[in-house]
Amino acid sequence: MSGSEFESLEKTLEKHIPDAELKEVKRILFGKETKKLALPACAVEAASARDFELQGYLFEASPEQLRPPRTVRVGLIQNHIVLPTDAPVLDQITALHKRIGDMVDVAAMCGVNIVCFQEAWSVKNEPVCLKTLLKCRFSAMPFAFCTREKEPWTEFAESAEEGYTTQFCQKLAKKYNLVVITPILEREEIHNVLWNTAVVISNSGSILGKTRKNHIPRVGDFNESTYYMEGNTGHRVFQTQFGKIAVNICYGRHHPLNWFMYGMNGAEIIFNPSATVGGLSEPMWSIEARNAAIANHCFTCGINRVGTEYFNNDFTSGDGRKAHKDLGHFYGSSYVAAPDGSRTPGLSRTRDGLMVTEMDLNLTRQISDKWNFKMTGRYEEYAEELTRATKHDFKPNIIRE
Repeated sequence: MSGSEFESLEKTLEKHIPDAELKEVKRILFGKETKKLALPACAVEAASARDFELQGYLFEASPEQLRPPRTVRVGLIQNHIVLPTDAPVLDQITALHKRIGDMVDVAAMCGVNIVCFQEAWSVKNEPVCLKTLLKCRFSAMPFAFCTREKEPWTEFAESAEEGYTTQFCQKLAKKYNLVVITPILEREEIHNVLWNTAVVISNSGSILGKTRKNHIPRVGDFNESTYYMEGNTGHRVFQTQFGKIAVNICYGRHHPLNWFMYGMNGAEIIFNPSATVGGLSEPMWSIEARNAAIANHCFTCGINRVGTEYFNNDFTSGDGRKAHKDLGHFYGSSYVAAPDGSRTPGLSRTRDGLMVTEMDLNLTRQISDKWNFKMTGRYEEYAEELTRATKHDFKPNIIRE
């Protein structure tokens, strides 16, 4: 069985492990069992008719005497590209946006408060004329950032503030009263510079702001610095009606200090929109966001695209492999992790999907009070040592005989 045919770890466990042992296996692998969330029948039917997976889970906190529950529903959307990568750009945009629009509609049926899409995504679910489309810049695209080709991929870039995608998502947010996190390929018009960016739109319809990818990979096929460099927006946290959120884009999940700084700035939920393939990172995927949730007393949400995307021209990786036309299988498996170390099962490795998760944000403080990682962190000591370690004349503190 190839990696692109293996649907999910969870389903394989359920198929082959006896029920008497399965519960204990899941406890060890996934932490405390997450309860299934009852979703509206209309949403379940719509997801089935539109051929994507729909899952719902619940993270509860202990009742408190002085604080009411702070319940939030988040929606994570993973998806394939719809048309081949050599289809006309306009056709790719239209087909993909129609698909995503159908999935957002179901998220709204499920009462989602915050929705996040995968890396390098944008949304459109209403028809526009060709003249309007050609005047606008879009970021709906295959993940072509490893081919090192500039055309036509840079044509997908758009303004984070005034692009058609942002304007559409503002309408979407206001219509459904939800926060939209829309990762795009941004074109900064003043300097004509491209960035890997996530725009955060309030449920009021206003733009809260944007945040750029802090760490750019140079590993295997993923040499993205051909298109954009490390971001310059720091570790922004966005105060929304539904809680304080941050966006740690893709490769940033490999850097513990990246998660840490979002947590230090007060993030209660950190989203990790990604585009990563099985041969490169899959053994790490289920660990990193979960570790970050534990270490930073917050919820984390990993979102990954699905499918294998083929390109017309061969490209190489600088790792000795022969030239090839695809990056490998994007394995989906989107999930949510809680500060107590528990996590949801993942979405499918092979299908489009929507993960709806209800969480009580009171759990973040409750777990912090229990484990005290921030109180016992001794950050001033590490700050001093890191400051010394970044100097050109740094000498490691090694004791020798």
